[in-house]
Amino acid sequence: MQNSIPVQTLPVPESAAGLRFDQAVAQMFPDYSRSRLSEWIKAGDVLLDGAQAAPRKIVHGGELVSLHARPGQEVPLRPEEIALDIRYEDADLLVINKPAGLVVHPGAGQPAGTLQNALLHFDAKLVEIPRAGIVHRLDKDTSGVMVVARSLRAHTKLVEALQERDVHRQYVAVVLGPMIAGGSVDAPIGRHPRDRLKQAVVDEPAGKHALTHYRVRERFRAHTLIECRLETGRTHQIRVHMAHAKHPLVGDTQYGGGMKLPKGATAELVQTLRGFKRQALHAEKLEFEHPVGGGLVSVAVDAPADFAALVKALREDTKAAR
Repeated sequence: MQNSIPVQTLPVPESAAGLRFDQAVAQMFPDYSRSRLSEWIKAGDVLLDGAQAAPRKIVHGGELVSLHARPGQEVPLRPEEIALDIRYEDADLLVINKPAGLVVHPGAGQPAGTLQNALLHFDAKLVEIPRAGIVHRLDKDTSGVMVVARSLRAHTKLVEALQERDVHRQYVAVVLGPMIAGGSVDAPIGRHPRDRLKQAVVDEPAGKHALTHYRVRERFRAHTLIECRLETGRTHQIRVHMAHAKHPLVGDTQYGGGMKLPKGATAELVQTLRGFKRQALHAEKLEFEHPVGGGLVSVAVDAPADFAALVKALREDTKAAR
């Protein structure tokens, strides 16, 4: 007799509010194909607040979705031996420092070699936790801290804390243009009306509430180092909001952050900017109440070498021009 996979129960995230039930389920359980999830919804293996629901039913956020994945119907995600930089660990949590270039979970065009594969190799019991414990994500080319749940109770509490905005998420970024002062961008974000690979500032209800606070850390001749704090967690939020504010991130060609050289730039800066092939964004700090034991968990990580080299080159170019 085959062992069944435990029932996975998750609240519908705020970001899925307004979607159809089947669309929300596909977003919440990316380990399974849309066709398989559709079959399970129709068979009653995916319930909404404990009851069977039509695939086209609109969800509002906060409802509980229970998934019973029937054994043998889906190829399980394969554990892979990929190094993890763990900065905090206990029975209920991991906080890791994700390198730039590592995809968080499998998707179209990236079936393996992800953080989720790495987590399943590190701790086989994570197969019992939705998404192997991943409760939020960073873009492939964004580096920095992420929290992972190692128990169902921690997973539920962390998802709730993120929805209630009780998790402090702090980033650093290098943007184009000299910024005078900090501020906030309060603009709804949704899928780009013409490019499905991008997000954009769009009017509600197509766009969901999104709020980013930022402050200037250091000014350079044609760039600025800023600190960002998220109130909401929309896809590509900082990248979209800073582009909307006319200060796209260095290296973010998807949202307009092409190379910009100040007049008479040093050779080091020219070489560094030309070689910087990702968005200049790093998640430097996470703070939250421990979901099981209570008490503050605070983890900060330095920016990686490429980011630090970029800031150094900008700083030295600015000094040379004085």
